Amino acid sequence: MPDENPLIEVRDLVKHFGSVIALSGVSMKVGRSEVLCLLGDNGAGKSTLIKTLSGVHRLTSGAFLVEGQPITFASPRDALDAGIATVYQDLAMIPLMSVTRNFFMGREPTRGFGPFRFVDFDHCDAVTRDEMRKIGIDIRDPHQAVGTLSGGERQCVAIARAVYFGAKVLILDEPTSALGVAQTSMVLKYIHQVRSKGLGVIFITHNVRHAYAVGDRFTVLNRGKTLGTFTKSEIQIDSLQNLMAGGKELQTLSHELGGTV
Repeated sequence: MPDENPLIEVRDLVKHFGSVIALSGVSMKVGRSEVLCLLGDNGAGKSTLIKTLSGVHRLTSGAFLVEGQPITFASPRDALDAGIATVYQDLAMIPLMSVTRNFFMGREPTRGFGPFRFVDFDHCDAVTRDEMRKIGIDIRDPHQAVGTLSGGERQCVAIARAVYFGAKVLILDEPTSALGVAQTSMVLKYIHQVRSKGLGVIFITHNVRHAYAVGDRFTVLNRGKTLGTFTKSEIQIDSLQNLMAGGKELQTLSHELGGTV
């Protein structure tokens, strides 16, 4: 399923912060209509990698290609202009602000001329309601505070916002980490729906079961390095879990605790 011309590809990516080596040789790629799950325990380098892909950090060495072309981002705006949108765990939303205002934050369409221009809230409300309806969320009043929505609904608003404004690649940072079962199901279904539109998705998580539910391929990070990339036909969920968490460490701990792990 990987595209012959991936939307994003990194080869032997290295990132240093002074004397600290955060990434020491990461290689991965994601194609159109593909969900690549980036798995790793805390400290594996997931956050540094996605901030490098989204223009927050500049890579120290290695190759970063977007649609086959080498590229260097000077800022997150450069990444957005290239079609790479990142949805972070905090969602960058203002809870007391309306769903519509959060959806269009900083990109509000206007009407009128010169000094008499004003935000076209009727259009904004219609778009927000329509985009939410497409994913099965009925926003009866787009003026309601976004903080009144469930965690899963807020995640879907953030993803829908990125898709509406032209993202080609979605980087999702732990989108299900703080959600219950029903809300997680909502978000995973929407990720599947986004993939069907031809977008590439990089799904960062430490939850193997969530990844296995929607992922096409799985790249495992450990201590800033890529341990490997696998398709579902190449690795079972238990093997993927052991690889991510460190099977040998778990076995050693199990023996130390008398087989209780």
